Amino acid sequence: MEVSGAQMILGLVIAIMVLIFLVIKTKVHVFLALIIAASITGLVGGMAPPDVVSAITEGFGSTLGSVAIIIGFGVMMGRILEVSGAAERLAYTVVKVLGKRKEEWAMAVTGYIVSIPIFVDSAFIILSTLAKALSKKTGKSIVTLAIALAGGAVVMHHAVPPTPGPLGVAGIFGVDVGLMILSGLIFGIPIIIVTVLYAKWIGKKIYQLPDDDGLGWIRPEQEVNVEDWLEEKENKELPSLLRSAAPIVVPILLIFMNTTVTAIGLEGTLVEYVQFFGSPVIAVGIAVLLAIYGLFNHVKRSEALDRMEEGIQTAGIILLVTGAGGALGYVLRQTGAGDYIAELVVDTGIPAILLPFVIASLVRLIQGSGTVAMITAASISAPILTGMDVNLVLAAQAAALGAMVFSYFNDSLFWVVNRTIGIKDPKEQMLVWSVPTTLSWLTALVCLLIANLIFG
Repeated sequence: MEVSGAQMILGLVIAIMVLIFLVIKTKVHVFLALIIAASITGLVGGMAPPDVVSAITEGFGSTLGSVAIIIGFGVMMGRILEVSGAAERLAYTVVKVLGKRKEEWAMAVTGYIVSIPIFVDSAFIILSTLAKALSKKTGKSIVTLAIALAGGAVVMHHAVPPTPGPLGVAGIFGVDVGLMILSGLIFGIPIIIVTVLYAKWIGKKIYQLPDDDGLGWIRPEQEVNVEDWLEEKENKELPSLLRSAAPIVVPILLIFMNTTVTAIGLEGTLVEYVQFFGSPVIAVGIAVLLAIYGLFNHVKRSEALDRMEEGIQTAGIILLVTGAGGALGYVLRQTGAGDYIAELVVDTGIPAILLPFVIASLVRLIQGSGTVAMITAASISAPILTGMDVNLVLAAQAAALGAMVFSYFNDSLFWVVNRTIGIKDPKEQMLVWSVPTTLSWLTALVCLLIANLIFG
């Protein structure tokens, strides 16, 4: 039976409406909601019921096959960096290198580096103590320093693997992880600059410093001398810079080497070994080993395993959501709706790169989670864009960065940032975090359109 384009679109529209309703208004988890949406897309879109089941399982399995191992290794490594003090070591080093009167830039660079392997909420909480100490010592508004720190962290959370969200997006679009990392690092630079400039401005409007009683924050009992504090941390409590940075730097270098030799088209036995060690699965696995033996060398075996398993537990739901998103995308591809919508997009003349960006933005506004928004956008748009003349790396970044828009009450990071620095007024809370995330989103949109003109 031939299925009309209108029926395909109807299946997708109903599925999205049901998905939104289930996530917002019911107790159904987003994982189950995505599977239900995939089922509706297939059944209403004209597929035979047994084919819908097959498509869901194949889409789920093929998506996780490309990213599940990397996500597992990535969260294990992130947990090690978090509990060993390596994340703090990187932060203190950045502050010392950039020097005085540039504390907001130091915070932004710190967030930019540390949140590559660590979840953004955890990275901010770990490093907020440093931001507060700098605020008390320098007299700079805690608002300025906190926005800079969180702004640098959230960009990497959205754009750069092995953070699970962008890694899942890369898997759904089928793009090279090395190119996803490189493009994310580049897009992050102008976004962070805009965020820091806003942070400096709003910090003067909302000028707030930690007082002696800490305003409910965790504070030292006496005034902190930041220089002495940094020296004490460096000498007594934290792993060396080399050991702290190695689990981040080594896999990125290996992946970039693989991407480079593959792009050039080199051949030979040596190239094959470069490709082997530079494959994301092996590279991130090596990073985990470097973290274990470089940062956990004095930790008991049982405790080390417990810490890594804590990371794996947090990855479980992300794996399920990513796989379910892949299932939705595969069903959409099987119904033919993807090809049909692609033809409509071409006919309108709208830049195709805007499709994943707009979908991610809408889903983010509706349900709050950036990871769910980017996975959903990738699942819907990848089948549409795959056959079109569009740069899929930019399309993947569009899905990831579009999910940054207007973080507000339904986003956990909104509350983490505002509560940590004692901002209680709703209007000020939105100025502190909703506005800078929207500015980041706008900057990303401009950068994506420019990149699309050059590389699209």
